[in-house]
Amino acid sequence: MKLNFKKIGSGPPLVILHGLFGSADNWYSISKEIDTEFTIYLIDQRNHGDSPHSDEWDYQVMAEDLLEVLDEEGLEKVYLMGHSMGGKTAMTFAVNHPERVEKLIVADISPRYYPVHHELILKGLQSIDLNKIKTRKEADDALSQYIPEMGIRQFLLKNLARTSEGFTWKINLPIIVEKIEEVGKELEEDKKYEGPSLFLAGEKSDYIQQKDLPSILEHFPNYQLKTIPKAGHWLHAEQPKAVVEEIRRFLK
Repeated sequence: MKLNFKKIGSGPPLVILHGLFGSADNWYSISKEIDTEFTIYLIDQRNHGDSPHSDEWDYQVMAEDLLEVLDEEGLEKVYLMGHSMGGKTAMTFAVNHPERVEKLIVADISPRYYPVHHELILKGLQSIDLNKIKTRKEADDALSQYIPEMGIRQFLLKNLARTSEGFTWKINLPIIVEKIEEVGKELEEDKKYEGPSLFLAGEKSDYIQQKDLPSILEHFPNYQLKTIPKAGHWLHAEQPKAVVEEIRRFLK
């Protein structure tokens, strides 16, 4: 699948993958801080952003999508970074194609299985009747019945695109609803990436816990773990300077 991506900067290639309900734009501000040091590829994963929709949606096909981007761009080896769902894609790619990854950064996710916990968000998004709403305010009002936090609603509603006939979803909402359990799937057993790996954990997030360290070590024996102070799961949005410092330190 030909994914949509943005290419900025100059230097060694750094590929960044967003999380669930996100898009390449989520990491644009971070990228602008380091675009004089790296050529950055901000990628929309399938069923997200401006990339194509597909009924196939799991980490294996998303990893192969990434391989296609690297091949078409002539990138033999890259620095690879992913957040949350994008982190799982990055881990899958690294263990499947270790020769293509110079260094790996995984932001606030581990290799283990995560139970589905997006039910309220999915119900909220499904509650927005695209045939009836005329404004983003109406969409926000409908979503607020399920999601009280304005920041989360603003993030989710970035997926709402205006057309000549009204609004449409950029994300493939029906497939995400149908296959949401794929997002929590664990990394395959007995697969390793032995190159340098950095795991970033938000101090206020529970996505990476002490119990996850043996699994991280099993799959990524050359790993280090850094905690971003005062950050939750969206560490790059909450503490961008600290994230940039860790990226720069690790890759340089």
